[in-house]
Amino acid sequence: METYSEKVFEHFNNPRNVGVIYKPHGVGEAGSGECSDYLVVYIKVNGEKVIEDIKFQLRGCAAAIATSSALTEMVRGKHIGEALALTEADIVDYLDGLPEEKIHCSIMGVEALKNAVMNYLDNLRSYW
Repeated sequence: METYSEKVFEHFNNPRNVGVIYKPHGVGEAGSGECSDYLVVYIKVNGEKVIEDIKFQLRGCAAAIATSSALTEMVRGKHIGEALALTEADIVDYLDGLPEEKIHCSIMGVEALKNAVMNYLDNLRSYW
């Protein structure tokens, strides 16, 4: 039986930063091969390369909702370098743990975030 921490329940019941950013600076997508979860992350980055806004859209389970919500809280206001250093273990720790069979949800979040940052950097390179 899956057991979740109070933080997981809080982020599942009251997810933060759900939605779309109009004209994002970067968009990243990721899906889980273990289930049908699918995540899209949108970011806005300021001139100092700090993530000033982040939102997500998701088709997924309770753990995927909680990990995506936590991810957005963890990286808002952080430099993109710090965001790229985020690991699935960081998300799991932030949420006070996840059942082993749900760890793939945090991996999906990290992948989508990294894809969004890389998309942002690619857009910068193509601009210059």
